[in-house]
Amino acid sequence: MSCRFRIDGRETTAPLGATLFDVAESLDVRVPTSCQKQGKCRECLVEIEAGDELLTPRAPQEEHLLPRFRLSCRARFARPGLVRGHTMRRGALRIEEDARGLDGNGAAPLEPRFQRHGRRLLRDGEEVGRIDGPLLGLAVDLGTTTVVLRLEDLESGRPVATQSFENPQRFGGSDIMARIRYDTDHKGRLLQRVLLGYLGHAIEALAGDPGPIVEMVVVGNPTMRDLLFGLDVHSIGQLPYRSSTEHQLLAGERSTTSLEVSAPRLGLPLHPQARVYGLPLVGSHVGADAAACLLATGLADRDGVSVCMDIGTNTEIFIGNRQRILAASCPAGPAFEGGGVQCGVPGLDGAIEGIRLGDDGTAETRLIGDGPPTGICGSGLVELLSELMRSGRMNSRGRYTDDEHQFVVDPAHRIVLTESDINELAQAKGANAAGLRIVADSFGAKLSQIERFYLAGGFGRHLSMAAARRIGLIPALPDDRIVQVGNAALEGASMVLRSAAVRQSLEQLVRRVEHVALETHPDFFDHFVDGCQFGPLEG
Repeated sequence: MSCRFRIDGRETTAPLGATLFDVAESLDVRVPTSCQKQGKCRECLVEIEAGDELLTPRAPQEEHLLPRFRLSCRARFARPGLVRGHTMRRGALRIEEDARGLDGNGAAPLEPRFQRHGRRLLRDGEEVGRIDGPLLGLAVDLGTTTVVLRLEDLESGRPVATQSFENPQRFGGSDIMARIRYDTDHKGRLLQRVLLGYLGHAIEALAGDPGPIVEMVVVGNPTMRDLLFGLDVHSIGQLPYRSSTEHQLLAGERSTTSLEVSAPRLGLPLHPQARVYGLPLVGSHVGADAAACLLATGLADRDGVSVCMDIGTNTEIFIGNRQRILAASCPAGPAFEGGGVQCGVPGLDGAIEGIRLGDDGTAETRLIGDGPPTGICGSGLVELLSELMRSGRMNSRGRYTDDEHQFVVDPAHRIVLTESDINELAQAKGANAAGLRIVADSFGAKLSQIERFYLAGGFGRHLSMAAARRIGLIPALPDDRIVQVGNAALEGASMVLRSAAVRQSLEQLVRRVEHVALETHPDFFDHFVDGCQFGPLEG
């Protein structure tokens, strides 16, 4: 029996003693590296799905990795059999390049912080260097699961290209608290180093020549943002869950929670005078990505009550109008991004994104891209739950009504949804529902009074509204009040990149937001329990 290696959907035989890196290269699967396979950069990560016991024991350079992750330049084939895995750049991630239905993104003038006069490069009106070619900037949405970059022409205001990849920090855990623990327990800023390496590769692939990129604007939750800038994130994992920048602001030691450093300090391949700017935080776990969403939606400029909800591993919620704005963060976990669900996958080619059940229980599925199904992504999970309810195969408590413990979606590819999976999804839904009810109650509004409900993020953009309403993931509002805006965080980052005035206005806007601490709210548990039930979210 020979050694076989299947990675990112490609498969080949492998000789004993060969590294995963070399065999992946033979399949034209690009594995990032900055140290040319010396085991120093920690970038050549591969997540092993099956067959880890067929590989050599972990090398000293791999001691920092959690189970299932290996450095492909260190791991070698030791015994015959099939090894399955994927890189952190697997497939083609479905990303949202545009935001839609937004009120806040059309009026800002094009006045970036960096400008040119001939070949002279100006920052805030002062000459800082020389530049040839175009004047470019980067907007970066640094998510827990996915990183998205948008390259923009700062002289025309037009987007040039977009790039994305899975956040490689997954080797430190799939959620925020796990990464905080990992960064605290493992010295050497490994999470930062690996992410910066991946960002560098993505920038070079995106721009070709990254020399004309003069500024990078970053949004992300407090943990993701602070890890990128090399800050200690331990305080974010402890009550009252604040970034060190927020503690310093409250102590009068700084005037803003925003961050700015030179690109060379982070080792990024940009113009030598380029700056990296991290948007200010709203407070606690409500971060720079949420601030960018607030900016892009124009929620603070409306008279009626609006809500902006970005459903993800860490869901952010805003409610308010031009008079008052409240915000909260819900630790929902990664279930609706495929994490913790047996056949759950991110929004990659092969993911089931839509499901319809026939009268006989046969599932008609809709896939992202071509090829065989690999699992079910978030939008598909919502539709499946909705269809199981509609057909009477699942009750409001998430239990199957036929005494089975799983539903078979695709028998040929062994894709199922178990009651344990449903429990994970119910808890994620319950946390989101509890957060929404508490911020609405704190604002003094009923859910039925929401005039505009913005669903932000890639997950929200691809949801079936009917399915999300049926299971209670979103309020029971008519379609004309719901706006699926897509990547509002990236759009907000682009607005800041294009306009120094918008940047200043955002610094003032975040100071107006009142933070609602869900973790200490006396009604959270009751709302959470109610929210774990499947049914319309009314009130």
